[in-house]
Amino acid sequence: MVFESKHPLVKHKLTLMRHLATKPKKFRELIREVAMLLCYEATADLKTSDIEVETPMGTAAGQDLSEKIGLIPILRAGLGMVDGIWEMMPGAEVWHIGLYRDEETLQPVSYYNKLPTFPTVQVCLVLDPMLATGGSAIATVDILKKWGAQRIKFVGLLATPEGIAALQEAHPDVPIHIAQIDSHLNDIGFIVPGLGDAGDRQFGTG
Repeated sequence: MVFESKHPLVKHKLTLMRHLATKPKKFRELIREVAMLLCYEATADLKTSDIEVETPMGTAAGQDLSEKIGLIPILRAGLGMVDGIWEMMPGAEVWHIGLYRDEETLQPVSYYNKLPTFPTVQVCLVLDPMLATGGSAIATVDILKKWGAQRIKFVGLLATPEGIAALQEAHPDVPIHIAQIDSHLNDIGFIVPGLGDAGDRQFGTG
């Protein structure tokens, strides 16, 4: 399933991120804020258990998260999404997967993976600002499934219809939570109208 955010704050902040004049510091702040908002939507179905807590005025029934969350940022652009989500879920584990896209074939190449031997979380959130060709997302989900992950969700800023179709075909069980679906993929694999290279714009390397 594909969940495109309708939240006004998401749309507003995404518009600011797209703007050519937005500097890296502001871009990093915005990606953190949008990631936080998207996480709120992507985690609406997390499982909880009933607990009771003591308040200053008595006892209250409440809910406690019963699933452990793993954040899987795809290096390097996914790094900017971690802090906002981590602020909301400080107990989440963070595991990095490094992939880069071969500019000739547009296929992902893996260069870093430090997942532990066995899964330590029940829900994995794959974080990548751009779902363009879908190659990096597919490769990351492949890695997580081989690792033994049971529940996986993709969370990103922008997606193309081509990238969504590719990820859904390869992994129809992975929900896609996105800020906005853009028009198309151009002939060099960039999202149009997009926002440029999310990694370069975060780290000032473009």
